[in-house]
Amino acid sequence: MSISLHTSPVRPVLDRLFAAADRDDDAPVGPYSAHSGAQERADALEAVYMPISERGGELLYSLIRAARPQTVVEFGTSYGISTLYLAAAVADNGTGHVYGSELSDTKVEAARANLAEAGLGEHVTILPGDALRTLADVPGPIGLVLLDGWKDLYLPVLRLLEPRLAPGALVVADDSSFPTVAGYLDHVRDPANGYVSVSFPVEDGMEISCRAAL
Repeated sequence: MSISLHTSPVRPVLDRLFAAADRDDDAPVGPYSAHSGAQERADALEAVYMPISERGGELLYSLIRAARPQTVVEFGTSYGISTLYLAAAVADNGTGHVYGSELSDTKVEAARANLAEAGLGEHVTILPGDALRTLADVPGPIGLVLLDGWKDLYLPVLRLLEPRLAPGALVVADDSSFPTVAGYLDHVRDPANGYVSVSFPVEDGMEISCRAAL
């Protein structure tokens, strides 16, 4: 059984990107405010990696290996660190495809290059632009969703995707400890909305929700 996370060419790309992300505190940031729109924030933070944690990435890889989803959706690709974990799992399964979304043109280009360097480009389609538009056309059934973009958009993106979620689909929300994720957590933790949901203790928290009822 292949586990490409620990071998070349995937591992060197992940190591390089995590090392770059460690310098996020020194990255240049453009002007934006709490009232800025998603595109303005994306442009201001185009040099910031904002990565998933390595433990969180390994969890995602394991979930995809176990669930074997045919369609994986990622909201918030950034430089592609989380996408590498998703794509490696799909590639090692020998089935499925990842659809990523990203507002920053700089990050779209970089993520595509990083995936190509890791030999995983054919397993991923990165959709540039507003996820509330680009993800509207992703074909279902969707077996796994990673929410790792702007936190205030987690719930709108999930609501957009809900009609196409497969029975038993997994929805993983990164940075679940952030206050701006509270409304999303209220939704997935309410059994009336059809989810079984549990928090997972990785860096900044992850919420893992199973679409148990439709």
